[in-house]
Amino acid sequence: MTQTLVQAYTPLILWIGLGLLLFRFLPQWLPQVLGRGLYWVGVPLELIALARKGNQSQLNGAGDIPVLASLITFGALFLGLVVALLVWWGWQQISPHLFKPELSESTSQPLLDSSTKGSFLLAAVLGNTGFVGLAIAPSLIHVDTLNWVVLFSITHNVIGPYGVGVLIASYFSHTKSNNRWWMQLWDLLTVPPLWAFVIGTLTQKIKLPDVVEAGLQGSVDVVIACAFLLTGIRLAQLQRWQSLQLALIPTVLRVVITPLLVGLLTTALLGLSGDRRLAMVLMSGMPSAFAGLILAEEYNLNRDLIAGSIILSTLLLLLILPLWIQVFS
Repeated sequence: MTQTLVQAYTPLILWIGLGLLLFRFLPQWLPQVLGRGLYWVGVPLELIALARKGNQSQLNGAGDIPVLASLITFGALFLGLVVALLVWWGWQQISPHLFKPELSESTSQPLLDSSTKGSFLLAAVLGNTGFVGLAIAPSLIHVDTLNWVVLFSITHNVIGPYGVGVLIASYFSHTKSNNRWWMQLWDLLTVPPLWAFVIGTLTQKIKLPDVVEAGLQGSVDVVIACAFLLTGIRLAQLQRWQSLQLALIPTVLRVVITPLLVGLLTTALLGLSGDRRLAMVLMSGMPSAFAGLILAEEYNLNRDLIAGSIILSTLLLLLILPLWIQVFS
C-alpha cells in the first residue's frame, strides 16, 4: 500500500509544489485562464481519450458489470449533497449563539456568501475518483472486485463533476433575483466535458491516425498536471487562514462522514460485505475533486475554499485509509 500511495501522490506533490513556488512570477490572470482552458479544452480532450481507451473492455475483463455499483454511486452523491446542506444549514443556525452578537455576522458571513455556498457543496460532494481513486483502491481490494471500482469511477465522473457539479456551480453563480431554472438546464446541456465523453464513447471503434491517438492519450497527463498546478497557485494565493479553516468542514464530510455512512448503509440495506463494501467506501471517500476548482474558475465561485479542501482532504485520506481497511474489509 505504501508504494501505491507514493506513486499516486508523487506527481500531485510535485505539481502542486511547483504552483506554490511559481505563483509569484506568474501574471494574475493566468489562474483563471488556466481554469477556463481546462474546462473548455483540457478536460474534454481528456474525457475523449479516456472514453476511446475503452473502459468497457476493462469491465468485461474483470467480471460481470455490477449495476449495483452505479446505483451506490448515485446514492453516495445524493447522500453527500444532503449531508452538506444539513451541515451548512446547521452552521447558519448555531453561529449566532456561538459568537458575540457583534461578531456573529462577520463570522457567519463566509457561509452566507453565494459563491462560498457553491464551493462548500462542490468540495463536500465531488470526489477525485479518477486519478486518486483508481490509483489507490485497486491495490487494496481483490481483483474480482475491480469492476466495482471502475464502474463507480466512470459513473461518478460522468454525473458528478459535470452533472451535479455544474448544476450546483451554475445555481450559486447567479443572484437569487436573476436565477431561473432554464439557466441551470442550459448550462447542463452545454457542458463541454459531457459532450466530449459522448463523442469519445461513440467513436471508440473509429481508427484515428497514430499521431492523433497518441496526442489524445498524452493529453490525460497534461490535464492532470495542469489541474495540480492550478491548485498549487490558488493555495499560494490564499490571503486568509479563514478559508483554510472553513475548508475543514467539507474535508471531513468528504473523507470521513460520507464514506462512513456509505459503509453503514450498504451493510444494513444491501447486505454488502468484504471487498465489495470496502471498494464502495474507499471510492466514496476520495479527496475533493480537482474538477471542483475548475468549475469554481468557470463560474466565479470561491476558489480558496476548494483549493484548501483539496489539499486538506488529500492529507486526511492518508490517515483515514487504515481505519476503513480495518473496519470495512
